[in-house]
Amino acid sequence: MHERDFISWIRRQEQLDPKAFPLGPGDDCAIAKLGGEDLLVTCDQVLDGVHFRLAEHGAEAVGRKAMARALSDVAAMAAVPVAAVATVALPRGFTRQDAEALYRGRRSVSDVTNCPVIGGDLGVWDGPLAISMTVFARRAGVTGGVEPVLRSGARPGQAVCLTGRLGGSWRGRRHLEFLPRLAEGVALAMNYRVRAMIDISDGLATDLRHLCEASGLGAEIVAADVPIHNDARIGLNPADSAAALRRALTDGEDYELLFTLPSAWARKLVERQPLPVPVTRVGRIVKARGITLIHPDGRREELADAGWEHRTDG
Repeated sequence: MHERDFISWIRRQEQLDPKAFPLGPGDDCAIAKLGGEDLLVTCDQVLDGVHFRLAEHGAEAVGRKAMARALSDVAAMAAVPVAAVATVALPRGFTRQDAEALYRGRRSVSDVTNCPVIGGDLGVWDGPLAISMTVFARRAGVTGGVEPVLRSGARPGQAVCLTGRLGGSWRGRRHLEFLPRLAEGVALAMNYRVRAMIDISDGLATDLRHLCEASGLGAEIVAADVPIHNDARIGLNPADSAAALRRALTDGEDYELLFTLPSAWARKLVERQPLPVPVTRVGRIVKARGITLIHPDGRREELADAGWEHRTDG
């Protein structure tokens, strides 16, 4: 079983009232109407051996990542976090010292993002450490006037841009030490007419495909324009630019923002560079389905869906 197929099946089973639940499964957050206002909700989990290695990374780094990873979904909607709840399954033998370190790591992100954890559940079992975070968020803006940015807003001709640099996150500690791009997501939505957005957790190749599928479109990516992080080159021959590019396209765990916006606004954004993190234009949205990678020599390659996906067949 593949994660994406099962989620698609779930979406077909649900019969949600669109007035009460304007947005259900399939985006970075769901939206529920509460007292006439939008309540955005997301949940995310981290598992020992999948998203971290407890023995290597330590409990404090794990707590930090669990909180930051969930908040990255809020950033992708250009929303503002309000509070969170946590469910933690501790492995048997987990010490009080490690539990406090787990709390400190989570708290370090909660404090700087103004997102307190207001409740949750704690259990002990014979399996590995598992943490699930649920975050509640609201619309951005003084009066809540910033519309949440969905994955489905891309249109042909729009530019494809992203924040930061990609690749090699697991080869260092970047996947543990990042901060979610909350302020950047809001600034992009308020000032640059961003139309569709997603955070890069599964890899550019996969997450761009998610965005395009939600919008019913495709994209072209210019290989030479993809910003590659130095971590993507760790262990490679310096001349092996193709391997570094593949890592940037497929490694995932970057937690940068990938978004589309009108081409004229993209030019302004890239020229001005108003964010504390660099913004790069890497391609454009097209009508034809699929993702095409355009190489420097003009060769066009269909970009395989080679990023991360949970599956039960190993």
